[in-house]
Amino acid sequence: MPTYGLIGYPLSHSFSRGYFTEKFAALGIAASHRYLNFELPSVDQFGEILDEYPDLRGCNVTIPHKRAIVGQLDHLDPVAARIGAVNTVRRAPDGTTTGFNTDYLGFRDDLLRQLRAGGRPSDLAGQHALVLGTGGASLAVREALRELGVTPQYVSRTAGADVLNYGDITPDVLAAHRLIINTTPLGMHPRVETAPELPYGALTPDHFCYDLVYNPAETRFMQLARGAGAGAANGLGMLHLQAEAAWAIWNGE
Repeated sequence: MPTYGLIGYPLSHSFSRGYFTEKFAALGIAASHRYLNFELPSVDQFGEILDEYPDLRGCNVTIPHKRAIVGQLDHLDPVAARIGAVNTVRRAPDGTTTGFNTDYLGFRDDLLRQLRAGGRPSDLAGQHALVLGTGGASLAVREALRELGVTPQYVSRTAGADVLNYGDITPDVLAAHRLIINTTPLGMHPRVETAPELPYGALTPDHFCYDLVYNPAETRFMQLARGAGAGAANGLGMLHLQAEAAWAIWNGE
């Protein structure tokens, strides 16, 4: 039976399994295809999954294995190699594995869609963005921004080379960065009261704040942004688009 799955740890809230199970039903292939969760504390266990499921055709990869799984694969798509993180793996009939990154596609396309829906310019060339967080998801966001001609600036709790501390984000810094993307889990269920520490009062209607978190549908980050007049969107559209891109990769489209 053609098998697909999700690799990560923990997997208490799996978007992918529900999404693809519904997709298989809609395509009329639910009886012949399956999607499983592979909760792996260590990415070194990936080889065991390949041995146990010879019919595994592809998998999604989530926290905390997006970077570590690179070393477990036979090949890397050039974009995934540039990003340094993988969220989609395709297994060829000969058993070899290739890593891709569809997070950057999902983010890029949904960001543009959200901007157009809000009547905002979608030509972002020359703009500057704050990318909150430095995890695997931030790498995909950075690649997408650079492809769109946007200069990204990382922000983290710990300052470093080319990384600002949250305390460095003054109203003047916000004025120079009209696009803000939250790639941290702050605000995710069940800790819905949390949000990145920013001077939200300095946001304006010219700002747009995109939160990769999608549960809840409106995060505290989004609420604070909208309260200051800025535009805001969650990451659900990105999730849908990256999942469809993964399906196309698995099917050689």
